[in-house]
Amino acid sequence: MISVIICTYNRDKYIYNVLKSIAQGSLSTDYYEIVLVDNNCTDNTRSEVERFCADFPAVNLSYHVETNQGLSNARNRGIKESKGDILVYVDDDATVNPEYLKTYADWFEKHPETDAAGGPIIPHYETGREPRWMTYFIKRLLTGYLYFGNKPGPFPGDNYPGGGNAAYRSSVFRKVGLYNVELGRNGDNLGGGEEKDIFDKMKREGMRFSYLPDAILYHSIPAYKLEPDYFNRLTKGIGQSERARTLRIGKASYRKRKLSELKKWCATILLWCFYLITFRPQRGNMLIRFRRNVTLGLLGKL
Repeated sequence: MISVIICTYNRDKYIYNVLKSIAQGSLSTDYYEIVLVDNNCTDNTRSEVERFCADFPAVNLSYHVETNQGLSNARNRGIKESKGDILVYVDDDATVNPEYLKTYADWFEKHPETDAAGGPIIPHYETGREPRWMTYFIKRLLTGYLYFGNKPGPFPGDNYPGGGNAAYRSSVFRKVGLYNVELGRNGDNLGGGEEKDIFDKMKREGMRFSYLPDAILYHSIPAYKLEPDYFNRLTKGIGQSERARTLRIGKASYRKRKLSELKKWCATILLWCFYLITFRPQRGNMLIRFRRNVTLGLLGKL
C-alpha cells in the first residue's frame, strides 16, 4: 500500500488538479490512499477537496486538520495518519505524470535495498517563460528543479530527492525520527532544511535512495515567486535554517557549514565573472544576491 501525503496551506487554486492527476494515474486505487493534511487553511481548500471526492469516489482520501502551524508539523501528521508501507510526499501546487505512483510501487517492490526515492521536478512557469536571469542553481532553489537524466539509479554526488517529490519506506521514520518542527516553512515564513536534515540522518544510517526518472512532478511557479521580495525572503530563510540545523547538531557542524559557505562564495565569484564576460550580468548579479542573503542568514545577521 502506498500513502500519498499532501500537506497544504491555502492552495485552493491548485489542490484539485494535483488530486486529479494522481487519480487519473495508471496505478489502481486498490493500491494507494491519499492522506491530505490541511495546515489551517483559510481559503476554499476543503470545498475543492470535497469536489474531488465527488468526482473520484473510488479514491480513498482522508482529510486531516493539523492545527500546529508549519510544514514539518503537517508532514509529521501525514506520517502518523498513513497506513501504507511506502509514503510519497507530493507538493500541493503541482501535478504528476500518469506513471507516477506505479513507478514508485514497482521500484520499491523490486528493490528492497532502497529506503527512499525521488523523481524529476519540472517547473511550469505561469508567466509562460523562464526569466532571463535564471541560472541552474537559482532554478533549483526557486522552483525545486531536479533532473539527472533518463536512467534510474543512485542520486549523484551529495544530491537527494526534492521534498515535493519524495518517497520513503515508512520504516525510515521509525529509524531516524520525524521531521524537525524547528525547521521548514511556517505559514508565510520561508524556512527550510527539514528535508536535508532527514536525508543527512539517513546517510549516517547507511540508507540508500534512488533517482527514478519516470516519477515526474510538474511544479507550478506563479509570478510572485519570481519577484525580488520572494527571492530575498527565501534565500535568507535558507541561511537561517542552515544555521539552526547545524547548530542543533553541534558547533563543529556549524563551523564546517561556514567553511562550506566560504567555498561557495569562491565558486559564486567565478561564476559572476563568467556571466560578466559572456554579457549576462543579470545572472551573475542574482547569484551574488543569493549568496549574500544565505550568508547573512547563516551568520545570524538578519
